[in-house]
Amino acid sequence: MSLTASLGCDKEEKLQEGSFGYDVAFLEQHQSTIVLENSTGKSQVAIVPAYQGRIMSSSAQGSQGNSYGWLNYEAIASDQLQDKINIYGGEDRFWLGPEGGQYSIFFDPKTEFTFDNWRTPKEIDTEGFEVISQTSSKAVFEKEMNLTNYSGFPFHILVNREVSIFEKAEIEQKLALDFSDMDVDFVGFESVNKIKNIGKQAWNKETGLLSVWILGMFMPSDETVIMVPFKSAPAYQSYFGAIPSDKLKVNDELILFKGDGTHRGKIGLRPENTVPLLGSYDAEKEVLTVVQFSFNNDKDYVNSLWELQDEPYAGDAVNTYNDGPLENGDQMGPFYELESSSPAKALEVNESVIHHHVTYHFEGNKEDLNKISLKLFKSDLEGLKI
Repeated sequence: MSLTASLGCDKEEKLQEGSFGYDVAFLEQHQSTIVLENSTGKSQVAIVPAYQGRIMSSSAQGSQGNSYGWLNYEAIASDQLQDKINIYGGEDRFWLGPEGGQYSIFFDPKTEFTFDNWRTPKEIDTEGFEVISQTSSKAVFEKEMNLTNYSGFPFHILVNREVSIFEKAEIEQKLALDFSDMDVDFVGFESVNKIKNIGKQAWNKETGLLSVWILGMFMPSDETVIMVPFKSAPAYQSYFGAIPSDKLKVNDELILFKGDGTHRGKIGLRPENTVPLLGSYDAEKEVLTVVQFSFNNDKDYVNSLWELQDEPYAGDAVNTYNDGPLENGDQMGPFYELESSSPAKALEVNESVIHHHVTYHFEGNKEDLNKISLKLFKSDLEGLKI
């Protein structure tokens, strides 16, 4: 399947499914889409303001290069909105937590924690963000929100979201790497997400706090393995039941988790075990993905378990999810997710929380990809197997 994109002067470029240009052309058929690029024009990202300023996909090789984000084409093309959540996909989407518990913003007050009662707030699902400013390499978005949590506390919030794409020197500096002798293509981009209390009341633990929650959805393959570095004991939290041994492996400082989109599972790390780094390697396409996020050893993170909680601030700082069939055989994806959260902060009026989430993709010479993996994850590519 292919699409065509206009290049001006009556020229058109044929775009194959799976390419970045194909996804941009598809998005532009349905939503206004912003494309950012670095000075080479090879590193590009696509953003949809109507989807909360979401970074939908990216490329390290321009329009003909691989499209790294997972897109739900059916949902994007549909003119029907779903009641509970509209899963459009994307590499970096803005959400807020907690999802469950007495301070949840996904359940109405005094309702049971069941799927029938769960729903995503429209402000982070179907309502767009306003474009405040835009250049060739940066876009800034804003959204005012009013949310009420399970305990009845009203939040009046101003969200500011800034998305930028990096030059080579910035990536080298942020990752302490030198690409001068490497034969790899790359793209790196960041979202800076600020939530500001613009209400009339301070936020405190007794009435509930919020966290910025960034989720990236990526294309799975039989050869994709997710890497989760950790410190201290690997005391990860497992969701959606036990994870089969052929999907999970724990090494000395690294959890390996299959990103094949065939078995539903999710793991999370508490802040005391968190290293602000995540990644994945797709051996089929030879693509190495790296995620960094802001982390300052804060202890309080919202707890999203669907129950009234004894420890509502003993939640995860980092999560990863592998999609798979539900009990009835339906499936959302397939995709896999790399996620990070901000700490839960008590905010006075006009105070803010800021959370950075950075994504990089590298593809090219396998020996050079191996050097990057060794530097960042202390494992060569051959060691990234379950």
